[in-house]
Amino acid sequence: MKKTIIFGTIAVLLIAVLLWFAKKNSKSPIQYETEKPFKTNIVKKTVATGKVVPLEEAEIKPKVSGIIEEIFVEEGAEVAVGDLIATIRVVPNVQSLNSAQGSVKTAQLRFDNAKTNYDRIKGLFEKGVKSRSEFETTELSYNGAQQDLRNAQDNLQIIKKGSAAGMGKTANTYVKAEISGTILEIPVRKGNQVIESNTFNAGTTIATIADMTKMIFEGKVDEAEVGKIKNGTVLEVSLGAIEKKKYPAKLNFIAPKGTEENGAVQFKIKGDVTLDDEFFVRAGYSANADIVLEKKDSVLSIKEALLQFDKKTETPYVEVKTGDQVFEKRDVELGISDGINVEVLSGVTIDDEIKIWNKTSKTEEEENDNN
Repeated sequence: MKKTIIFGTIAVLLIAVLLWFAKKNSKSPIQYETEKPFKTNIVKKTVATGKVVPLEEAEIKPKVSGIIEEIFVEEGAEVAVGDLIATIRVVPNVQSLNSAQGSVKTAQLRFDNAKTNYDRIKGLFEKGVKSRSEFETTELSYNGAQQDLRNAQDNLQIIKKGSAAGMGKTANTYVKAEISGTILEIPVRKGNQVIESNTFNAGTTIATIADMTKMIFEGKVDEAEVGKIKNGTVLEVSLGAIEKKKYPAKLNFIAPKGTEENGAVQFKIKGDVTLDDEFFVRAGYSANADIVLEKKDSVLSIKEALLQFDKKTETPYVEVKTGDQVFEKRDVELGISDGINVEVLSGVTIDDEIKIWNKTSKTEEEENDNN
């Protein structure tokens, strides 16, 4: 009787184990989700970082060295050509001043001598002792000596004050706007010493003026992409200071020579930016320019996340559904990509269901078992 009970218990246990294994093996395998190809527009872009700057910008420099006596404008002011910006008080060079004073004294002596001779010859001419030709020669010498004296005196005044009598606001001591626009910067203050621009010195900048209605984008692109762009390429410029706003621009310059930065060769580019009246764009705003390298409309595409690559050949492929959770491998030929979607030239059709290889859905029974 005991043996019968023992064998019966063992049989029941064996049946229970077999049923558990049968139930386990009858569970559905991992369920892969699928997606179909679709048609969309793909735009391949690159981004150039840079800034917006005025197209026309001029640095105003003095024509004489000296001390800033007065400044008549402020940064941000609008000026026209010829408007007075500042005046300069000349601090004469001792050597030049001494030389000019010596020239005045010499010219004065020549003039005094010429005048004495002129007065003498004139009296004799009036008495009929001297001929007209001799009088006219003496008169010419007298007038020349008089003009030399005036020139020497004016030169002395220019060295001492930067201008001579009668010059008015045409004097070099008056600093004027050379272009119309906005005063961007005045790096000097009243009392500052300034130096005129010459062969050996760039001179002191008194003001920077720019036309703020004409702005350009200046940026850099990598050598791998510079060959894909050309003059006339359309840009979309985004400014860091103005959110959710893009300005159209057109590329008009690509540097013929690159510069190495952090191990990569960069090429400078420029583009004319089209502004509007919605926002005031200031010089020097940081900017990014989206450059369209290639664009295709309504092409057969898939998400790049669906792609897999052969470990040996690195050939791209997808897995296409052929039955219930049955997939076959298909190599695909790809076109342009925008980083999210990629064009498919061959390998799949719009009706194919492509396996999402990195995303699965579990059956309800498996979820219950895990819980």
